[in-house]
Amino acid sequence: MRILVLNADYSRFLAWLYRREPGLEGASYAAQMAARNASLFGLADFYSRNFATLGHPAAEIHVNNPRLQAAWAREHGMAFDAPQDVAERPTFPGWLERAVTPFKPILRPLARKVGLSPKLDQQAENILLAQIEEFRPDLVLNQDVFHVDTRLMRRIKGIGSPILIGQVGIEPSRGEDWGIYDLLISQLPTTAKFFRTLGVRAEVNHLAFEPAILDALPAAPATDVDVSFVGSISLDHRQRIALLEAVAERYDLKLWGNRPQALPASSPLHRCFQGEVWGVDMYQVLRRSRITLNSHIDLAGREAGNMRLFEATGVGAFLLTDFKDNLDTLFAGDREVAVWRSIDECLQRIEHHLSHDEGRAAIARAGQARTLAQHTYRHRAAEILGFVDGIRGSR
Repeated sequence: MRILVLNADYSRFLAWLYRREPGLEGASYAAQMAARNASLFGLADFYSRNFATLGHPAAEIHVNNPRLQAAWAREHGMAFDAPQDVAERPTFPGWLERAVTPFKPILRPLARKVGLSPKLDQQAENILLAQIEEFRPDLVLNQDVFHVDTRLMRRIKGIGSPILIGQVGIEPSRGEDWGIYDLLISQLPTTAKFFRTLGVRAEVNHLAFEPAILDALPAAPATDVDVSFVGSISLDHRQRIALLEAVAERYDLKLWGNRPQALPASSPLHRCFQGEVWGVDMYQVLRRSRITLNSHIDLAGREAGNMRLFEATGVGAFLLTDFKDNLDTLFAGDREVAVWRSIDECLQRIEHHLSHDEGRAAIARAGQARTLAQHTYRHRAAEILGFVDGIRGSR
């Protein structure tokens, strides 16, 4: 079975990648893909390499990387316009971001429905469809259902009628033709349940860690950071901001991520920001940390499953994460990860674990062992292949 995985990257990451390697935009498709995967950012080639190991030829396409896609078009004799600079996400005044926050649950689905969410332009669509024509997949795994929306997936379905699987890790749009998919997967059980209410087949399939990262990383750095947080901070993360501000008032917290414009000038977080880190640099920050924090996005509700759970434990970092109802299905609380249920409890746990090096190291080792034993992309790929067997059996 031939498998094609569709991904999309953050515009800030793409800007960083091409700024870091001058001339990369003029390199071959294979060279650009190799550089992108070597960064170890996000999903890289983790799904395709594990599908291949399990006996299924597989490839990845980064659908919103104009430089990479232009290289493919050039090498295949397609006419195309030269790509523009990788754009940063538009920024807005802080007062405007604060004003629209209460309406985001209403505005997001509406924006997606009227076409304001990220989508590919016509040229990008044409290149993608040509790539699918050439590869002729039996299965398409779409990791970005907004850039590659259901309308475009219907066109992809018309190219050899592959099995279509979509991965949805955030609040799904209403009014979409989700029935085009043979299966939708999510790390959030409530999202899977939502799709089932629409009559669409859906399963829980968690995020993961790629063990090959451990071989690719430089030597482990000294643990010179008491408390870290690596990730996004925005108005979608109110609980996270409240937690981090409380931690910053008491401890030497260091933050690696974006600095939101809407953050009040009085916030203690301003002095904590260290800039953004991607891939290899992010993993090294996690390894430098005596304690690294996790706080899920607000819309996750009472369900655990974000990428940070697996990235941090995978590289052997000590993770202090927020309690969720399903956390024990992933990790044993206070044996494989440390857990907090309130801001006060988080502060107490930080105090305790900073002064208990051996106990902290034991939890970190156990967390890494659990991830490597049960939460790798090999496990997730095998699980997806099992779902595919079920789809085929029901046809």
